[in-house]
Amino acid sequence: QGLLAESGGGLVQTGGSLRLSCKAHGIIPGRYNWGWYRQAPGKQRELVASISSTDSITYADSAKGRFTILRDNADHTVVLQMNDLKPEDTAVYYCSAQLFRSRYWGRGTQVTVSS
Repeated sequence: QGLLAESGGGLVQTGGSLRLSCKAHGIIPGRYNWGWYRQAPGKQRELVASISSTDSITYADSAKGRFTILRDNADHTVVLQMNDLKPEDTAVYYCSAQLFRSRYWGRGTQVTVSS
């Protein structure tokens, strides 16, 4: 059974940066497809960035040019580096790992961007 734990959220001003980390326990990160999702109050959860087991990376249009996803297999960590943050980035951010029919979710970390 996999376990994911996010960290790195917090309160930041517009234009600031945060680095979210997702630590994986019980699974081998390099074998999984990973995604960072976010959910703002009253909105559906949306995919922000993803990295596949073959290192194919995708970003939501809102994240392009500002966010970077990377995987550190040695540290069992998937990171979302977020720069030039905007108030509309305020949400709970979740990491997710998927392999075939197995999918794991972290509990989320709050990101709040003040204007």
